[in-house]
Amino acid sequence: MAGARVSWLCARARSSPRVGRPRSGSRRHPVIAWVGLLRPGDCLVMILGLVACAASFPLAWQAGVAERAIVKRGGEVFSELDLSRNRRIEVPGPLGITTVVVDQRRVRVASDPGPRQYCVRQGWLARPGEIAICAPNQVSVEIKGGRPPYDSLSY
Repeated sequence: MAGARVSWLCARARSSPRVGRPRSGSRRHPVIAWVGLLRPGDCLVMILGLVACAASFPLAWQAGVAERAIVKRGGEVFSELDLSRNRRIEVPGPLGITTVVVDQRRVRVASDPGPRQYCVRQGWLARPGEIAICAPNQVSVEIKGGRPPYDSLSY
């Protein structure tokens, strides 16, 4: 009885079309077949979504151009750096000296005596509102622009 059942399944598998392949009469590209399922309302929703995405891009850069960098030591302003002049300053802290570099309207922490080097790995800061904090050495660098990009900041 089991042998008859197996032969019946094999015969049925040979006679049925393969799953996942189009039948010989419909050789259309899968994308073309999918487009035929769209209705005018679907197209309208996709167009409105694209317009909303395009309109949101200017909102990401509303803070303006970076003008200066504020370097703080122990919570108090140590130096205000104009980003139009390239320079390097050394900020003394409890653990040692933190080096801040301004180059081509960008600023970064080049070296810090802290153990994990998070502020050094932060890299170049170029947009208003960006900040690098060297917590163990109590030094921070923040970029300021024409308009603040947020209402408040807490850390």
